[in-house]
Amino acid sequence: MKYPSHGDIRRLSKFLSTARSIGGAAAFVVVCAAQAQSAAQAADRVRVGVLKFGTVNWELDTVVRNGYDRKHGLAVEIEPFANKQATAIAFFNGAVDMHVTDWLWVSRARTEGKDISFIPYSKALGALMTPPDSKATSLKGLNGMRVGVAGGPYDKSWLLLRAWARGDRGFDPSESFDVKYAAPPLLNGQIRHGHLDAVLNFWHYCARLESAGYRRLIDMGEVLKGLGVRNTPMVGYVFRTPWARDNTRDNRDIAERFNLAVREARARLATDDAEWEHLRALMKAPDEAVFAALRKRYREGIPLRWGKEDEAAAQKLTGLFHTAGGKELTASERLAPGTFWTKAYF
Repeated sequence: MKYPSHGDIRRLSKFLSTARSIGGAAAFVVVCAAQAQSAAQAADRVRVGVLKFGTVNWELDTVVRNGYDRKHGLAVEIEPFANKQATAIAFFNGAVDMHVTDWLWVSRARTEGKDISFIPYSKALGALMTPPDSKATSLKGLNGMRVGVAGGPYDKSWLLLRAWARGDRGFDPSESFDVKYAAPPLLNGQIRHGHLDAVLNFWHYCARLESAGYRRLIDMGEVLKGLGVRNTPMVGYVFRTPWARDNTRDNRDIAERFNLAVREARARLATDDAEWEHLRALMKAPDEAVFAALRKRYREGIPLRWGKEDEAAAQKLTGLFHTAGGKELTASERLAPGTFWTKAYF
């Protein structure tokens, strides 16, 4: 029988010591994993339905990546969908807890008996854009020209532009322009190829044109000011109010805590350029000019406060939309009570 040498014993001792260290580390990892799983189970899950390439993904990615959801006892899950109709169906079927739309949609749904509410996402506005070499210097300068409008005849910006033009300029653009309704990306392509003389588009599509030298002939902020209305966030997160009330922690319901998490993300995006580097892939910006324009316009749309003044502005806008022919949007001249989740005012 051969006995182990002193060298063999030293090597065996080193092996056993390493094994014990590895075993301890493995046990530590298992304990940490169990604690993380327990924490995740304890957090209130929030499934948010979003358009696959929507700008809200930038905000939610910032929330999750920086742990702002976990800070407020939440576990945010981002669920992408192909279109707005699919997100709405998923929302009403209970497949997601929140989705992003405007408060007019919420108000109409409430008049139909659906108990849902709204907290803000953005007050970013679109514009009427013209090519760099356009001769038009005013709205009337587009008379008889081909003007593309995103979202169809009941698009909110289009209705407001028409209401402002009738009252302030004495004419109706729908009667004076050669109007072409189409999807936002198609309109951008059409004006770039010279098939349109101007486009009224959503803010992020306007930013893409702006980066290529296109001009804002009329900004929707100017239109709201002309109508005597505060620029209130039109788009926000929508949720079932019983769901919010049934998920309360530390005297704050789930909607309030979610609102705090996204506000922290916005504050980071408002000031930290480095944070935007994480979002380049989501933004689909082909060059630095587009990237900078999107970042600038997103920042301008960040709601700095939200409260009674915004509710009053929404009441006035509801009446304007209804009068302008947007009965497809409003169903009533009045904003339905409970549309805004007032507990999340800031």
